[in-house]
Amino acid sequence: MPDYLIRLAQAHETFRKPELESLAELLDIRLEFLEYSPDSPHCLVRLESLKDAEKLITRSILTDSICELWGQGSDYASLHADVKERTTHRWPDFLHASFRFSVFGYQGKRDTKSHSSIIDSFSYMGFLGPIRMKNADHEFIVFEEYGIREPEPKRIFLGRLVARGSRPVVSKYDLKKRSYISTTSMDAELALITANIAKASAGKLFYDPFMGTGGFPIACAHFGAMCIGSDIDGRTVRATPDRNPLTNFKQYGLMSYCLDNFVSDLTNSPLKCERWLDGIVCDPPYGVREGLKVLGSRTGLHKLVIFEDGTPAHLAPGFIAPKRPYSFDAMLDDILHFAACMLVDNGRLSMWMPTATDEDIALSIPQNEHLELLSSCIQTFNKWSRRLLTYRRLPGSVTGPVMPRPDKEYVNGSTADDLNNFRKMYFEGFRDKSSKG
Repeated sequence: MPDYLIRLAQAHETFRKPELESLAELLDIRLEFLEYSPDSPHCLVRLESLKDAEKLITRSILTDSICELWGQGSDYASLHADVKERTTHRWPDFLHASFRFSVFGYQGKRDTKSHSSIIDSFSYMGFLGPIRMKNADHEFIVFEEYGIREPEPKRIFLGRLVARGSRPVVSKYDLKKRSYISTTSMDAELALITANIAKASAGKLFYDPFMGTGGFPIACAHFGAMCIGSDIDGRTVRATPDRNPLTNFKQYGLMSYCLDNFVSDLTNSPLKCERWLDGIVCDPPYGVREGLKVLGSRTGLHKLVIFEDGTPAHLAPGFIAPKRPYSFDAMLDDILHFAACMLVDNGRLSMWMPTATDEDIALSIPQNEHLELLSSCIQTFNKWSRRLLTYRRLPGSVTGPVMPRPDKEYVNGSTADDLNNFRKMYFEGFRDKSSKG
């Protein structure tokens, strides 16, 4: 199996490896990590073929490119020695083809004159083909990696470009260009990464129970998955005739992938409770700005309201169903229980949840006996962070049937802070830090 050099984006470092692992599993590619560090953009892997390398990377959002590894070293002398040992037998295959060389530095750079000198140092390969800066048959790239404030690179690689990643697609779905968004719409890049980690693809059915303006279903549809979405807020789902989640699907030419959007909450879902979903992707509400709610009455008594003309109120246009307070911990457990009930064997749940940056107020990762936690990716903000948790539905033959979830007392009280420990700690943390200042 040949070795390859992957140049990763210097963004969302904890997401990069899970994305590659998920894509390898989705595409049935044997992927072996030889060297990976969250502190470096250079990752060495082993793959079975050039075709596998191209398939893997062309879907990746967090990858710049993948190259055949032609050599590596701690300086140029050791690099050239490794290049000759690895690739001398291959030089005749490139003798008359057009080519170009490029030099890229990480945490350091050189001037144009130095670039020319570096490129000339590979003249021993004896390539006779024309040099083309655009549309060359082959592109060879020298990657230099510097230590912080070090004048010379600590590692150098030479690679032959095989394929580039899908980072440019992020611009296509940029929220600034989208017709319908809200203040909580998920960043387009993270939505696409979530869809990749959840293994959205053609022939699969994905669901977002907290769809908002439809960011996750759109990302899954981009990769060919059929999508269903729902939200407790009917105003967000219906919106206006010219600005609603469906107009976003129309904007990107993805209407054929949108099966339905409807008003519902996870605890009152009209979906058939059987295992038929391939994936669930969601960013549940955190309940910081306002308390979490589910459909229902605070008193538990449901009063049927009838208008003067005899029409039930719940059938009227623009009807807003009554809601009751909801525990944050209960919501997390309900999501996992719902996934256990609805996902097919090996189906995935990719769920965002908030946590605090301070260890003493960090939230524990929810667990379910029918789900295996595959990865926990962290996006850090100033005073708090959030995780993307990805679970795999264990085969039913292993875990047995899903039993009804027993009633559980999560909290005592009924205020937003009582029902949501994260919300309480979030604001307490702000007050503590402001008082110290």
